[in-house]
Amino acid sequence: MKIGIGYDVHRLVEGRLLLLGGVEIPYRLGLDGHSDADVLVHAVMDALLGAAGAGDIGMFFPDSDPRYRGVSSLLLLRQVIEHLHGLGWSVGNVDTVIVAQAPKLATYREQMRQNLAREMGVDIRQVSVKATTTEGLGFAGRGEGIAAQAVAIIQKDML
Repeated sequence: MKIGIGYDVHRLVEGRLLLLGGVEIPYRLGLDGHSDADVLVHAVMDALLGAAGAGDIGMFFPDSDPRYRGVSSLLLLRQVIEHLHGLGWSVGNVDTVIVAQAPKLATYREQMRQNLAREMGVDIRQVSVKATTTEGLGFAGRGEGIAAQAVAIIQKDML
């Protein structure tokens, strides 16, 4: 088994959808980025790639490549999983935390877990999504952005 960690942050702006874990969250602001800017999925992808020693999402999906403009991060996660399978790895489990002062995310967590589990081809019990605030401190506390962290364990496929 191997373990990896991922982290991502995006600025909150007007005129964009707020997508977290592939779930559209009703909010007056959305995350700015080249793709759909889903920080949760980005952190998960980096954790998985890091665990495999296979680089990071910037190497696989550079923001200089117009093919990834506005692309669904869940679609990119599917490609990361295919790459890991090609290297002989499968997902053991993924644990995540979203850092946001607002909006409240508790009612969306289960759908985020379902989306991540589906794209990774694992049981929902292998995926954890948590959310926390920063008690008003820092960029997240001021409502300037949202961050996400993920830890992933991968294991060699037993074929």
